[in-house]
Amino acid sequence: MISGDTILLALMLITSVNMARYLTALRALIFIMREAHPLLYQQVDGRGFFTTHGNMSKQVRLYHYLKSKEYHHHHDPVFTGKCDRVRELFVLCVALIGVTLFAGFLL
Repeated sequence: MISGDTILLALMLITSVNMARYLTALRALIFIMREAHPLLYQQVDGRGFFTTHGNMSKQVRLYHYLKSKEYHHHHDPVFTGKCDRVRELFVLCVALIGVTLFAGFLL
């Protein structure tokens, strides 16, 4: 029989791998955004996005941009594809974090 600790460890490992995938895709999106959508790049503070002194309100702007799917009106298919990928990975990470926390409190 599989113990609860093993299940929790596996969930944490899967969650951390998917979080790394999400952050890598987000970094690639911001890199592509510099050329594809320079105005949005400035609005989300693209240069200082991953720094410790990054402006949180500007970072939330990217969240709302992806949540409302405003990128569907963009002309660059590479940019819209990256936006779709980042959005899907974000939803997956949030769901995995929720399941892991639930399993942690349950076990």
